[in-house]
Amino acid sequence: MKAVTSCQLPVASKVKKISILGATGTIGQNTLKIIAQHPGRFAVTALTAGDNVELLIEQARFFKPERAVIANEMHYAVLKKELSGTGIEVAAGETAIAEAASMPADMAMSAMVGAAGLIPTLSAIRSGKAVALANKESLVCAGGLVMQEAEKHGATLLPVDSEHNAVFQLTQDFTFVEHITLTASGGPFRAWTTEQMTKATPEQAIKHPNWNMGAKISVDSATLMNKGLEMIEAHHLFALKPDQIRVLIHPESIVHCLVQMVDGSMLAQLSAPDMCTPIACALAWPDRVETTVKKLNLAEIGRLHFEAPDESRFPALRLARAALSEGGNAACTLNAANEVAVQRFLKGEITFPDIVKTVEKTLEKVENAKLTGIEDVLACDRQARDIAKEL
Repeated sequence: MKAVTSCQLPVASKVKKISILGATGTIGQNTLKIIAQHPGRFAVTALTAGDNVELLIEQARFFKPERAVIANEMHYAVLKKELSGTGIEVAAGETAIAEAASMPADMAMSAMVGAAGLIPTLSAIRSGKAVALANKESLVCAGGLVMQEAEKHGATLLPVDSEHNAVFQLTQDFTFVEHITLTASGGPFRAWTTEQMTKATPEQAIKHPNWNMGAKISVDSATLMNKGLEMIEAHHLFALKPDQIRVLIHPESIVHCLVQMVDGSMLAQLSAPDMCTPIACALAWPDRVETTVKKLNLAEIGRLHFEAPDESRFPALRLARAALSEGGNAACTLNAANEVAVQRFLKGEITFPDIVKTVEKTLEKVENAKLTGIEDVLACDRQARDIAKEL
C-alpha cells in the first residue's frame, strides 16, 4: 500500500517521543490526555500552540517538553518568563513552529487547524518521522506534494480523523476494495430546511450533536464541508479514485466508515464518538493502548440509522466532489475560501448559507492551474483568501 505505509515505530518497551503541533486545540488536548494516562510509555518532545499561551504554559509545566513554541510572537515574553528556570526552550513565530516539527522524535501529532498546518506538517514529514495526521487541510491543499514528500523521506502517515483512521484499521490493502463510505452525523442542522438554516446562528452551528470539537470544524460539520474535505483527504491517503469515495449520513456516529469489498463483503469500524479512540490508535501503532473511552453496548444502543445526504440543502459536498475531480488547485481554493467564510460567519458578518455560496463564487473566480510545488500552493491559498474576503 503506497498511501499509508507500514509503521516502523519503537516497540512498547521503549518510550515513544511525541511532538504535538497544536497542543491547545481539542486534538492536542486529547493527545496529552492519553499520554498522561500512560506514564513511562510516551514522552513529550515539543508542544506548539497558536495563541493560547496560558494553556501552553500549563501543559509545558506538566509534561516538561524540550521545547514550547507559541505562533503569536506577542506572547513570547510571557512564555519565556513563565517557563524560566524549567529548562524548557521557548520560541515564537511560524518558523519556530516548523523547526519544532522537525525536532528528533518518534512521532509528530499534526493537530493544527487549517492551512496553517501545512508547512509544519511538511517539516515533520521531511524529518522522516511518523506523522499522526489530524490536519486534513494539508492533504486538501497539497495532497500530491505531501504524499510525494512522505515517500521520498520515508515518513509514515497515520490518519487521525475518525473516518480515515477507521479505514486504516479495517484494511491497508486496497486491491479488492470496491469503494469506501465515510459517515457523517449530519450536524446540528440535519433536519433543518434551507429557510431555517438562513437564520442559523454561530452558537447553533458549533453545537454538534455528538462530537466535542473546535468552532471551525464544528461549522464545517454543520455545512457538511468537513465531509467534503475528508473525501479529498481519503483520495490522497488511500490512492482511491473519486468514484470510490462515498458519504452516508449516520446520526449516531457509531459506525465511522464502511469498506465495500468486490466479493460483496462490507467491513465496518464501530466505536463511541470520541476522538481519543483514533488518537490512541495512531499514538500506539502498531500496538494498542487502553483509553477511558466508553465501550459500546450494541444491545443498549438498539438501532443505527443511515440516510443519503441531501446535496440540495448541503451543497458543500457537491463542491468538494467537483474540486476533487477537477484536480489542480481547485481543492486548495475550496479550502482557503471556506476558512475565510467560516470565520466571517462566526463573527456574524454573513449568514450560514453564505459560507458555501462564498466558496462556490471563489471557485468560479480562481483559474484552475497545476500545483507544481509549495510556492504554488501558498500563492493559490493567498489568492483564494483575498477573493473570498472581497466577496
